[in-house]
Amino acid sequence: MTTGQPVDPRSQVSPRRPGGNRAPRPRRGIGLPRVTPTRIFLFVALAGSLAYLAWAITVRDPSQLPMLAAGAAVLGLVFTAIALAGAIEVVRAGRRGEGGRSFAAALFGGIAGIIALGCFAAATVFAILS
Repeated sequence: MTTGQPVDPRSQVSPRRPGGNRAPRPRRGIGLPRVTPTRIFLFVALAGSLAYLAWAITVRDPSQLPMLAAGAAVLGLVFTAIALAGAIEVVRAGRRGEGGRSFAAALFGGIAGIIALGCFAAATVFAILS
C-alpha cells in the first residue's frame, strides 16, 4: 500500500543487511586509482607505442616515414581508447554522485581525445609524405 509519500531510500531494508538500513558508504576521496585489466592494457599499449615511435625517430632510411605514420596511428588509437575510458568513467562517477571524479575524468578524457586527433593528423601527414 502506498501513501503517495516519497520513499527515503535509506529507510528501506537492504538485501545485504536484512536486519536494518544500509551501511553508509565510506568516503573514497581521490586516492590512487584501482588497478584493472583495462588500465594495465592501456598502459602497456601506451608504453609500447611510445617506445616504437621513439625508435622510429632514430631510424635513418627510406622506411622512416611509413614507420612514423604507423606509430602515430597506433598512438592515436591508444589515446582514443583512453578518451573512451574517460567518457565511461564520467558517466559512472556521475551516477554515483562523485562530481569531482566525474569532472577530472572528463578533463583527462578530453585531453586524451585532443592528443588522439593530433596523432591521427600526424599519421596522415607522414603517410602523405611517404
